[in-house]
Amino acid sequence: MLNFTTARVRRGSSTLALVAVLTAGAAEAAPAEPAPASSSAPAPAQAKQAQQDAIAEGSDIVVTATKANELAPVTASLKTTQPQAIVSRSFIEDSLPATADFNQIALITPSVSNFGGNNGIGLSESKAQIRGFQDGEYNITYDGVPFGDTNDPTHHSTTFFPSNTIETLVVDRGPGNASQLGQATFGGTFNLFSRATRDSFGGALEATYGSFNTYLGRAILQTGKMEKLGGVSAVFTGQYVHSDGRSSFSKYENYNLFGKVIVPIGPDVTLTLLGTYNKNHFNQADSDGSTLAQQALFGKYYALNDDPKTSQYYGYNRTVKTTDFEIIKLEANLAPGVVFDNRAFTYYYDNETLSANDVTTLPGTVYNTVAADGKTKIIGNIPGYTKTNKYRVFGDIIKLRADLTSFATLTVGAWLEFSNTYRQQRDVDLTTGAFNYVEKAVTAPATGLNPGQVTPLYIKFDQNSQGNHTEEFAELELRPIAGLKITPGFKHVDFGRKIDAAYNQTTRYAQRNSNDYTADLPFVTVNYQPTSNLSVYGQYAKGFLAPPLSQLYVANTTFSNVEPQKSTNYQVGAVYHGSHLSLDADVYVINFTNKFYSFTDTSGQNLGTIFTNIGGALYKGVEGQVTYAFRNGLAVFANASRNYAKTVVYTDPVTNLVVPRTIIAKAPMSTAAGGILFKHGPYRFSVTDKWTGPQYADLKNTTRISPYNTVNLAASYDIGPFRVGLDVTDLLDSQKINQISGTPLNANTSQVYYQPGRAITGQVTYKF
Repeated sequence: MLNFTTARVRRGSSTLALVAVLTAGAAEAAPAEPAPASSSAPAPAQAKQAQQDAIAEGSDIVVTATKANELAPVTASLKTTQPQAIVSRSFIEDSLPATADFNQIALITPSVSNFGGNNGIGLSESKAQIRGFQDGEYNITYDGVPFGDTNDPTHHSTTFFPSNTIETLVVDRGPGNASQLGQATFGGTFNLFSRATRDSFGGALEATYGSFNTYLGRAILQTGKMEKLGGVSAVFTGQYVHSDGRSSFSKYENYNLFGKVIVPIGPDVTLTLLGTYNKNHFNQADSDGSTLAQQALFGKYYALNDDPKTSQYYGYNRTVKTTDFEIIKLEANLAPGVVFDNRAFTYYYDNETLSANDVTTLPGTVYNTVAADGKTKIIGNIPGYTKTNKYRVFGDIIKLRADLTSFATLTVGAWLEFSNTYRQQRDVDLTTGAFNYVEKAVTAPATGLNPGQVTPLYIKFDQNSQGNHTEEFAELELRPIAGLKITPGFKHVDFGRKIDAAYNQTTRYAQRNSNDYTADLPFVTVNYQPTSNLSVYGQYAKGFLAPPLSQLYVANTTFSNVEPQKSTNYQVGAVYHGSHLSLDADVYVINFTNKFYSFTDTSGQNLGTIFTNIGGALYKGVEGQVTYAFRNGLAVFANASRNYAKTVVYTDPVTNLVVPRTIIAKAPMSTAAGGILFKHGPYRFSVTDKWTGPQYADLKNTTRISPYNTVNLAASYDIGPFRVGLDVTDLLDSQKINQISGTPLNANTSQVYYQPGRAITGQVTYKF
């Protein structure tokens, strides 16, 4: 049985259509050895219609049903116009622990690395990099909807979408075409796709238990097509996770509920309703991590303790995060060759944190807080703070595709988004729960909103902000000869930020600041298929990244002249899908300009903090991935990348000194992965290895992090309706450093993080 459930993913097309296209792809692209069609797949004629009707959103995904692609953990589409890696649902289910987050899923792909997750896989937040681009410099979408924090487009890997909500994941290593939406297009995109519905009734109950006292309960229900309701189908899933965590006193809990309903409204219109709710409780300092000095006393996985006389007390360091995410999608065939797609969406994030100020202290440290007079020290009490970051985002994405002629198709659309955010931090005495009056005295300037207002000594900031983001695009797909597609496109971006703060961050007095940014981005992509199983592609594209909200944390925004960061991407590659061999390779060059830079004015004019743009960086490299499948259900795969990411030479505006070229921090110089997979009858087995090359922890290149690798083993066996399995992550128990915070390295202040080490998990699944 073919395990891919997403054969063709045009950003936002219905998952039913994706399943349908797989069957068509199998019949057309691999007639010599077709894999059996899924029982839920529509007939080939319907599949072809679904393929014609889907609206392009970024790269197409067409996975031919060959032996290699049936087993491959990662492959690329023959229709792609940029480097791409498609991670199959079978790999997620058969080769990864159930707690894996989306960064762990993407890690198996070329040029992707990550750090964090030191409390165990999926048991604490991780951060991924693509070719050296950091989180916040690339997009993440869910069913075609970009999401991220509202102060800058960063992400929280454990917060919105655990693996039970993800059918498959596609890594696009480039800006895509004009219809690829997002705030940070130049670094690439993680495209997450929601769980697919099935035509027949069924479901599963899963329970796992493993290292660090980690246990998970999960259920999924497929209603199948309900003919009495006009063919409505739905999928529902939920999970609960509890763990004591790899790090000391770092408990973690997760609750998740997900549902999707697909409603046919006549033969040409489909309505999809999707919603997910997630809640996490965990013990962790806001700036977590231990120092080498602490580790010498308590071990390398020391984080928190049970002593209320220290800043590391677990009761002083805890967070609750609550999120929801909803989409209403309408797809309609308006006329022959004319397709309409609209999705309204909203999502919510609420982070409520209590944290100690500094968890790097050693035994014997004398703490103190400050009384209400702002002067008297209270010796022995632990200083900390409360933090709130919550936002609600509303938006709509509309797209229309029309066949103009037999060789030309026009796609136009727009993305409209609005956000409301509230953020605050207040100093507290963790010992007593009272305020800690430790901040400097600030009086609002006479020219400000509240002249002469005195800021309370316990308030760091209290701030409301809004964001407005619109993108309009058009792209024209030209097919001058058989197998050739040339698609020029254009996108216009408007991005606005506004702060309305009772006490602004950094300045700590009332302010209303705003700024607007625009960008015009051209694209040209080419895909040529000389045969049904070979394609070559090329891409020229402009990308951008809007300035962060922090550029409004200044006394006067008129002194800043910051512009969006921009990139120019050049990429070429090829994809081959043989009956037993699947491979692809690419080369890329990315010129990145307008790097964000801030400095404090030293001219004597009291201009305060100034934001501007300086210099940039050059990214270039070569990537490839290959899978070979034998006839007995055995496959071997490998992928690798050689990545170059360095700053360009620039002149510092403060010192007027020339700053030499350096390697981008947290940008591995190479990656590699490989392994063996076996699937035959009731047996599933895999051994995979991900290697991350050398990198520097800092931009000055003073602190080097050596290469490290992680070997994972997974095995399972089906006994009637039951499946029993075993996952061993980090099989060789590698515990090398994978992140350092605070450079150059200092034993007393730098926080050093390690791979979490070997973890063993057993699982039992009942399918019905």
